[in-house]
Amino acid sequence: MLNNDIDLTGQTAIVTGASRGIGEATAWRLANAGANVVLFARSGAAIESIAAAIGPRALAIACDVADWESVSWAMARAIEHFGQIDILINNAGVIDPIARIADADPEGWSRAVDINLKGVFHCTRAVLPVMKRSGGGTIINISSGAATSPLEGWSHYSSTKAAVLMFTRCVHKEEAGNGIRCVGLSPGTVATQLQREIAAAGLNPVSKLAWSDHIPAEWAAEAVVWLTSDAAHVHDGGDFSIKTYVGRAAVGLPPL
Repeated sequence: MLNNDIDLTGQTAIVTGASRGIGEATAWRLANAGANVVLFARSGAAIESIAAAIGPRALAIACDVADWESVSWAMARAIEHFGQIDILINNAGVIDPIARIADADPEGWSRAVDINLKGVFHCTRAVLPVMKRSGGGTIINISSGAATSPLEGWSHYSSTKAAVLMFTRCVHKEEAGNGIRCVGLSPGTVATQLQREIAAAGLNPVSKLAWSDHIPAEWAAEAVVWLTSDAAHVHDGGDFSIKTYVGRAAVGLPPL
């Protein structure tokens, strides 16, 4: 662990999309920092296995972030179990189906909006009253360079990530005065299943990258933990990137 001085003991964090990739790595890293961790994902069996491996400070709750009722129910269960929510990691997201706009499947495009954008809204909306009652909290939205740089075949992904960036700014504007931080993390390309899907589509330069060009999910998780710290407050209301020398140095990651 790089940020050994960050102690989250007594705090409770929710991680969406926690069944694999960045979400799973983040759940482990938050737990290692002392936090109670609630894992959200549609696949209940996968997150139950991860929660069992983490131990008694982890709770798995099957949840579809695209469904407001599912999120409301899951949030209530998390609060009932741990009493409070201090940190929310909005990580759940999809990139399939990758296709040019003229060939895009309308249902698939809409589903990406439901998960990538509405899912972030649903979880944030559900947690804000809890954070306000406890005097504050931290919301970290997993972002992407695609939020500001369009790529062929990614109209759904770039559009939803751009919207999430603006949502991060809106939450910051409305809730910073209530002690609630909101910041995005743009990790760059990460060695997860999502990159395998991108490579299989073969539509833009990202699909041509070698697997070794992608950072491990654990590096993104390390950045998430750093973003919970006081040192990261300067980035509130925007996206923090670990695709730069400065960003990696701040987190303690290997240089570019």
